[in-house]
Amino acid sequence: MSGIAGIIDLQQRRSVPGGILGRMAAAMRHRGPDDEVGAEEPGFGLVVRRLRLVGPNMPRPLPAGEDGTVVAAFDGALSNAPQLRNRLESHGHRISGAADEALLPHLWEDHGEEMLDALSGQFALALWDRRRRRLLLARDRFGVCPLHWTRQGDWLLFASEIKVLLASGMVEPRPELRGISQIFTFFGLPGPLTCFKGVYSLLPGRSLTIDRSKEASEPRERTWWQMDFPDRGQEEDGEASKLVDRYDALLFEAIRRRLRTDVPVMAYSSGGLDSSMIVAMARRIRGEPLPTCTFRIEHPHLRESAGADVVAKHVGTSSPTVVHCTPSDILGVFPRLVRAAESPVIDTSAAALFRLAEAVHTAGGKVVLTGEGADEWQAGYPWFRIDKKLGYLDLIPGLALNRRGFRRYLQVRHWRDYPWAKIAQAEELAGGHNAWLLVYHLTSTTKHRFFSDAMLDATGDYLGYEDLGLDGARMRKWHPLNRGVYMGAKIHLAGLHLTARGDRSAMHASVQPRYPFLDEDLVGFLARLHPRWKLRGLVDKYLQRKLAGRWLPPAVTEGRKQLLHAPLDAFHEAPIPPWGEQLLSESSLRKAGYFDPEAVGRWRDEFRGIRKGFRRLFIEMGLVGVISTQLWHCTYIDRSLADLPPPDVEKPGPVS
Repeated sequence: MSGIAGIIDLQQRRSVPGGILGRMAAAMRHRGPDDEVGAEEPGFGLVVRRLRLVGPNMPRPLPAGEDGTVVAAFDGALSNAPQLRNRLESHGHRISGAADEALLPHLWEDHGEEMLDALSGQFALALWDRRRRRLLLARDRFGVCPLHWTRQGDWLLFASEIKVLLASGMVEPRPELRGISQIFTFFGLPGPLTCFKGVYSLLPGRSLTIDRSKEASEPRERTWWQMDFPDRGQEEDGEASKLVDRYDALLFEAIRRRLRTDVPVMAYSSGGLDSSMIVAMARRIRGEPLPTCTFRIEHPHLRESAGADVVAKHVGTSSPTVVHCTPSDILGVFPRLVRAAESPVIDTSAAALFRLAEAVHTAGGKVVLTGEGADEWQAGYPWFRIDKKLGYLDLIPGLALNRRGFRRYLQVRHWRDYPWAKIAQAEELAGGHNAWLLVYHLTSTTKHRFFSDAMLDATGDYLGYEDLGLDGARMRKWHPLNRGVYMGAKIHLAGLHLTARGDRSAMHASVQPRYPFLDEDLVGFLARLHPRWKLRGLVDKYLQRKLAGRWLPPAVTEGRKQLLHAPLDAFHEAPIPPWGEQLLSESSLRKAGYFDPEAVGRWRDEFRGIRKGFRRLFIEMGLVGVISTQLWHCTYIDRSLADLPPPDVEKPGPVS
């Protein structure tokens, strides 16, 4: 992967302000420590930090087309690059360099914006056509690679990370309260909002075009790809053995494509179904096992590394590198994690993945294969099973405790004055009920536990679903399970797993994560399948379990998914760093203004007395949200909230 950044004058052709490109490049050195290259002319500037993954050398300057008028900057990895190269060369193109980015100017010359349809894999790109005076920004289908933009007067700036925009000196960091509210609904930021006012994330499958051939240009955004499912009753079905054969071939090919690199490759291994399938198939493809890396959270119910040992023995490799995560380790890494994520982080497992990426880097790895995406596309989360159980209650005539009644019970238990009209509005926007909505409704109750009166006044009527661009009319035609699959992929995957847990954690350590389960051909196959192949009875990921029986031992294939998070007990059991107490002090809470200091203190005390259950879980998530929001505010908005440690003082814990 790389880091890309640039600036364009929307009205004239003024010179790019001095020093901006250099500052932006310096702020993203971690994304590309191997090289820096750029291009600049009146009214436009572009800079790239590179992480070399393919070929001995990278083209300098930036790759250009046949006549040198088209230059491109690229972050990611094209899974179909060899096929694209062969096609272009057969049409007479002369391509300089082995890097994927070298293909882009030639594809533009042949296809213009339609070139995006031909790209497979993960990418964010910026392409400047000097002759036509046109800039194209685009992002991959699922949102693996980030791309942010902001308009400052008549200048438009773009970059892989928000901190790069801030480093330009042209963007003032101000909080976007709607973005913070989304964190307390969706666990993450699916876009286009960020936590910074006036800074936007280009949505997955979207492009942004600026045409400077005109006197004045306004950015034009379009959707070049979107997820879709068959209408209910039109899904594909078939014999189990043939479907398993097809899935086997597609996943095998997806992994083979993502092993294409000239640098060391490793794999995250949790011992679960998804990562284990990747490790086993990669062993067959390469003829030797991949080195693996896992973590052990020192908590009796979260022994991630035990299953990874089983898989390592099964595929004939040594035990994985184990990163130990104690409560103190989780606390110690949070300042760096929030700085890297550029937003509050509620999912504490992101801290463990942050350290895991550092371990891969220390071991010499530059690419890591990971199993994200399988759960989203195959109903792998426990609330799909919960929702199906509740659906059985609806079949019993006259039963008071049906699905709707149970939801009301849970929501009233968490917040007696729950706004039922908002639930109805959310379901309307989402095309009807699905398994994710209950989780997001319950998560939203944390806002009314912790938000200050001022924050509630500013965001109380805001419904985050309004900004997601959901096509409710289209979704209403899908099976409810496919609606849930869509919501998980659009919100949870794009807003959390591929950001705080994915790109930001990995690229902070100069490691590129790759996602075989987000292969376009594989996703298309799963999307078309009847829901019974995703959730059969109460057995989730049914087709994948059938396939896994060919590759893995029963100890792995028969397990249920466990939600992995490092418990917030760390904030109570471990010695609290001085910065933590400072951030949670009444003065700091009042100064930032997001949270009610009395409520935070009360729930911190009450949390210690709740041993288990949904109530504890959502209080826990809310408290993590409070401290990480304070930490984000201190990092990016107001350093006076606490004395945060400088980055070079934060030392990682042990690796074995």
